Amino acid sequence: MADVMQRTKKKPFGMAILFGIISIGLYIALLGNQDILNDNFAKGGWFAFLPIVTAFVFSYFHGNFTGYFWTILGVEASKKKKEVK
Repeated sequence: MADVMQRTKKKPFGMAILFGIISIGLYIALLGNQDILNDNFAKGGWFAFLPIVTAFVFSYFHGNFTGYFWTILGVEASKKKKEVK
């Protein structure tokens, strides 16, 4: 009876939508302001860190969106089995 009534995890639709909207907004902002970004990123000095920070921001939001997307589809990482000796 317990096998039949297994608890199912709630799928993170809200989080996927939130991170998807933020990702789309970031890409729109990036592509819409290329001239300003190129001018500032090319200045050198401390401005050289701006592309790195931008890459981390995109990686965080797009990566979370992708993770939630695959979770909704039911794709999960395989779990290693411990080897008994």
